Amino acid sequence: MNYISLDDFKYAWAFRHQQLPIEENLLSKIKPMSDSRATNLWCTFVSREKDHPDFFDTKDWPGNGKTWGNSVKWESAWDNDEALPEEIINHLDWDENTTVYYCLSRKHVIETDWRTFKATWLNFLFMSDGCLLIGKKRHQVVQFLETGYAKLGKRVD
Repeated sequence: MNYISLDDFKYAWAFRHQQLPIEENLLSKIKPMSDSRATNLWCTFVSREKDHPDFFDTKDWPGNGKTWGNSVKWESAWDNDEALPEEIINHLDWDENTTVYYCLSRKHVIETDWRTFKATWLNFLFMSDGCLLIGKKRHQVVQFLETGYAKLGKRVD
């Protein structure tokens, strides 16, 4: 099994928040991965050794300063229920149906599509402690930090 029910997901509350309701058609596109699938994706595309963003070092692409370029403040848009900041959208420049992975930790990865992420980003950003947004077969990446900033970068495989 590649996915678990949203009801069984540790962070499901972020998608069921009363002040940020999500339409059922979008909610069905937010798919938390099973532990084994999340671990496989994390080890393949994020880090074989570190299991959480807090522990990245220069051996991991997210811990390498060369990965990252500009930083963008996302917090004010989030506080005001606005759209995802344009700088992030322009940096990613993905097709609406691009499969994206929101990587919280080795065992917690959520799959959705770029259209759904943009529509529900406020919910996703309840979990912003270094989480990585990566796209399937894409090199652009964003790391959302609890400081209210996002680092824009390019992942090297």
